[in-house]
Amino acid sequence: KDPSRIVTDLTQNPGRFRRPIRPYGPLRHQAPIQPPYQETRQEVNDTKDVRIERTFKAPIDLIWAMWTEPEHFANWYGPMGAKIPRADMDVRVGGRRHIAMAMDTPRGPMEMIVVGEYREVNPKTRLVYTEAMADADGNPMTAEQMGMPPSAHMETSIVVELEDLGDSTRMVMTHIGVPADSPGGQGWAMAVSKLEARVAAHTQ
Repeated sequence: KDPSRIVTDLTQNPGRFRRPIRPYGPLRHQAPIQPPYQETRQEVNDTKDVRIERTFKAPIDLIWAMWTEPEHFANWYGPMGAKIPRADMDVRVGGRRHIAMAMDTPRGPMEMIVVGEYREVNPKTRLVYTEAMADADGNPMTAEQMGMPPSAHMETSIVVELEDLGDSTRMVMTHIGVPADSPGGQGWAMAVSKLEARVAAHTQ
């Protein structure tokens, strides 16, 4: 799919990639990481949320930095062609996130802003944060503004789990509340491909 169409779909048709999820609060632990795989693959879990696994030939410190340091994160996040002009990331429990994504689309330049809060920060092993689309001032958008039923829960959650395999690192990323076959899922697939490239550039 044309990467620019993904951002257009996310901003113009948000109902296509979100579903109501569990109420705001502590998250249950996801399925434990299984023995390492050498191949690269994308999977869906039993709820068909986005779930992507990768094994990187890189130390766990570097993969953790890719998720927690703004300079790294801004260089791989988003679909192909997207730019991240702003990445505010206060990586601590209760810390806030504000990410702005800009991209040229068939309808002209567009910007998408997502905000959230860090819920779990277990250095180098597990990161959990929430995400919600926001207006230009960083205020989370309501269900009505997103064209969804008033009762819809607009917040989603990202869970990143890392496992140190010695000479490599296994990553499992789950985006709870975003269907794997949605524009959001397609965007994540492109983003993780960019993440692989950035990791490779830092390990050569």
